[in-house]
Amino acid sequence: MSSNSHKYFNNFRRLCRNRPILVTSVVTGAALSATIYYLDVTNEERFKRNKSNYFSSLRAYAASPSLLETKQQQLNRRPSGPLPSRKELLNGLREEEFDILVIGGGATGAGVALDAQTRGLKTALVELDDFSSGTSSRSTKLIHGGVRYLQSAIMKLDREQYKMVKEALFERANLLEIAPHLSYPLPIMLPIYKLWQVPYYWFGIKMYDWVSGKRLLKNSYFINKEKALERFPMLKKESLKGALIYFDGQHNDARMNLAIVLSAIRNGAKCCNHVAVEQLIKDESTGKLCAAKVKDMITGEHFIVRSKCIVNATGPFTDSIRLMANPETQPICCPSAGVHIVLPGYYSPANTGLLDPATTDGRVIFFLPWQKMTVAGTTDAHSEVTFSPKPRNSDIEFILNEIRGYLNKNITVRRGDVMSAWSGLRPLVRDPNKSDTKSLARNHIIEVADDSGLVTIAGGKWTTYRHMAQETVDAAIKAHDLKPKNDCITAGLLLEGAHNWDPLLYVHLVQDYGIEVDVAQHLANNYGDRAFVVARLCKMTGKRWPIVGNRLHGEFPFLDAEVDHAMKEYACTTVDVIARRLRIAFLNTYAAHEVLDLVVQIMAKRLNWSRKEMERQLQMARDFINNEMGQEARMQSMSSVPLNLTREEMQAAKERFNQLDRDRKGHITVNDIRRHFREHGNKIDERLLHELLNEVDLNKNGELELAEFFQLYSGLKTGHITQNRLVRYLDEMSVKDVARSGGGF
Repeated sequence: MSSNSHKYFNNFRRLCRNRPILVTSVVTGAALSATIYYLDVTNEERFKRNKSNYFSSLRAYAASPSLLETKQQQLNRRPSGPLPSRKELLNGLREEEFDILVIGGGATGAGVALDAQTRGLKTALVELDDFSSGTSSRSTKLIHGGVRYLQSAIMKLDREQYKMVKEALFERANLLEIAPHLSYPLPIMLPIYKLWQVPYYWFGIKMYDWVSGKRLLKNSYFINKEKALERFPMLKKESLKGALIYFDGQHNDARMNLAIVLSAIRNGAKCCNHVAVEQLIKDESTGKLCAAKVKDMITGEHFIVRSKCIVNATGPFTDSIRLMANPETQPICCPSAGVHIVLPGYYSPANTGLLDPATTDGRVIFFLPWQKMTVAGTTDAHSEVTFSPKPRNSDIEFILNEIRGYLNKNITVRRGDVMSAWSGLRPLVRDPNKSDTKSLARNHIIEVADDSGLVTIAGGKWTTYRHMAQETVDAAIKAHDLKPKNDCITAGLLLEGAHNWDPLLYVHLVQDYGIEVDVAQHLANNYGDRAFVVARLCKMTGKRWPIVGNRLHGEFPFLDAEVDHAMKEYACTTVDVIARRLRIAFLNTYAAHEVLDLVVQIMAKRLNWSRKEMERQLQMARDFINNEMGQEARMQSMSSVPLNLTREEMQAAKERFNQLDRDRKGHITVNDIRRHFREHGNKIDERLLHELLNEVDLNKNGELELAEFFQLYSGLKTGHITQNRLVRYLDEMSVKDVARSGGGF
């Protein structure tokens, strides 16, 4: 008998000796198995009755694959040639009449555009802001079936929840297949601190495996306390009984969204970002929608886009488009805000996430490695619809407190370790019988307006975007008598960058171009087989190694060449680049601020921006980072820090304050900081001067008062603040002063 067999046999013997756990395990397992069997049988019967059902259609395609396989095989060949320019796409919007016009460039809207275009329907898409600028870029970064939805389905015998889980598990597997460069399986640990939880969670996770069927990523398994701590050293070890490991998918959401859009464009769709819908136009004879008046937000130009069918895929803004079509319509969406935070990478292992299945308010918190950082979230609270959702400091503190409960007591979880934070609006479908957002299902609905013919897709979640798109296009075809050339072929259709990707592609980038290993891995995992296009844009470094590839920031693998490539991927603003193409704003707001000047300079050269436009772009980016990426919440946190300096520390802080406040005004201004820098031989940009003051000016009166200065140092002492540019610059100048004086020893 092998060592593994001995181990499992011994575990089983220990379980048998513990009669309460054994009885609980058997009873729980029997109940869960019976429930799953009931749901599976009834659900399959329901599928058979509904010929348009998703799984039924897949089986039908498999039975007569000739046409579909032939076309999909053609489309799955790697496309050659450059993407059309934004100008060419805009010309197409003006001049052509479309079968389907999609409003909204998030995951669902992009999915609808790709599905419709690959069925042979002439398709257009317009997005008010950037592709994935809303909820689709602000997710937990998971591609998952929904463990908690399965729990709800079992406990409540809820067929809809179960159906959603089963669909999501298929879509999870499909997404990992069609975009392997952007997605991958991730082991997630569920730590167990009470003995009764062992059978409860074990059977629940095994049911998740079982429902996955052939689409199972890897089998879940139980590990003991020692193995759990070995795998996740920062985990709280007191009372730890062991942990369950299960597998879900993870992805780069904004880049995935963009890959869907680019794939639609490659297949002929006319998709344009920064184009706002101002008015929906109806045919006077039928009363049905036939066109939309739009505005190019970059040039200010107005024009008409004609289409037989208009699809509303605007997420939390669904009702605004519905009201545009019919001012008397009733709302169907109930937006919910979910906040996430990003912590340094050392907070989690590089290859294992953590699930807190029962937070203090009854929800769940994920704690996941992502892009060499750590993402934690999410919260769930009713929210008003806004284009610029802000993370609240109270939500950030809630997540930090939940994390503290699961990490080793020797680890100090500091507010200042929050590198960025964001809030995303979930487009939940309202249940008129329930008011608590916890009870709102993430499922979707499709509505075809009787009067206008507007097709609305609302609700749903990232993982099931393709299925939602398929059902939406089916509804549009039926409602508007459209004539597709073939049925849906997006299951298995490779996305941009996936065609010639393999896990060792980065090695070719290192060997063929002389790019650093971590940079090559980043390029391969973000652009797939298009990484070579980016590599060819790289300039020589002038060093022995790396040969090419100049970084935007020393701590991250992003290159200046990626900014050039981002504009070929339709990035029109600085925020488009730092938030959706490179993701640096989501990873570290300090680093995002520091790369802004270089990003703007590169974009200005290609897009012929004036000095005034460059300043406008800089200000827009600063506002985005401050308001939507958590800088403002950090200021709120700093203002609540109690003074905790010793007398000696207060004296030292006061002396440094007086070095800047030479006139003894009792406050520091931009002029004081400028003078101090000049006296120490440092030239500093005027914009940076104002940024340095604004970051520490809690009262926002343009002055840094002594009390605020003390609060700044108190925050640094307690960990509420871990990085501050003004203090860092002052420290560097102080070191130079010591060096000039001969060392001071």
